[in-house]
Amino acid sequence: MSTCFQKCDIRPFVVEGQQVGLIKSDVLKHLEKYPEVFCIRDCEQTKQGLVELNPAFRDYNERTEQLEKVLRNLRSEGLFPALQGWRDEYFEVKSERRALLKMERAATPLFGVRKYGVDINGYVRHPTHGICIWLQQRSNTKETWPGKWDNMVGGGLSVGFGIKETAIKEAAEEASIPYDLVKNLVSAGCVSFYFESRQGLFPNTEYVFDLELPLDFVPQNSDGEVQAFELLPAKECVERVFTPDFKTTSAPVVIDFLIRHGHITADDVVDFTQIVELLHVPLQSLYTYRARLEQAKKHQQNLPGDARNCRCGSLQKKSVENGHKKDT
Repeated sequence: MSTCFQKCDIRPFVVEGQQVGLIKSDVLKHLEKYPEVFCIRDCEQTKQGLVELNPAFRDYNERTEQLEKVLRNLRSEGLFPALQGWRDEYFEVKSERRALLKMERAATPLFGVRKYGVDINGYVRHPTHGICIWLQQRSNTKETWPGKWDNMVGGGLSVGFGIKETAIKEAAEEASIPYDLVKNLVSAGCVSFYFESRQGLFPNTEYVFDLELPLDFVPQNSDGEVQAFELLPAKECVERVFTPDFKTTSAPVVIDFLIRHGHITADDVVDFTQIVELLHVPLQSLYTYRARLEQAKKHQQNLPGDARNCRCGSLQKKSVENGHKKDT
């Protein structure tokens, strides 16, 4: 990632002075067609370019509406595979303190926006095989990861839904788990990871729950998004999760479960330490524009008077109309 930044392949996406995303050059060239919405700057202070949503958009609804127009245009032009999976489902784009806008879920990889999801590890304690884990096989008609194996229950954290609320909702829709069972959910923290594909950038954080189920419970799908379920002993699950047949962005959740329950250990895997670290990537370290800018300003203030007045530390940007100031 650091190499990409140094080569200017990825720029911060800034809203209201806060970095909320990451934009690659192949997306940037299409955003340049919308100068009334995006201001593309080259910042000498941070040694890094950036893409800023027009600061003239002053509230949540206006930012959402203006960005939505661009996204629908890009979708109609068929420019990005990610937008072919348009769902009319929205994720909130947040700063540290508040939500700034909402964005169509399918578009979030194009802007490198942090996404949050909820996952449930459903398992049983078998008298012969020990811990066995329920996995689902995604429907072949799914827009994303069709036919891939996945953890038993998972879903994105959409606008208007809380974490536990999402877990209960997805448990009912994907696996028909009744409330008298799902009420026994045990929070197991979260995993965070960074993944890149032809769809875009995936800085994901997944809230994880464990759910011990009765031996006689068999999950049944009710929303048409799952074609099969399979109960696997932990050893077989280890083998399955490391194959190309498993959904890449769900593998960390299952691997985390297997580590916590002692089925993947340092004695078993040479790269154990690296695997554990990759399950908890400090994603905040990718969103450092504001901190870097503040650091640069402090450095500038500490320079002698003549150096402090030098133009080399100023913010250079393209001259654009419609709500953006021109450089003078």
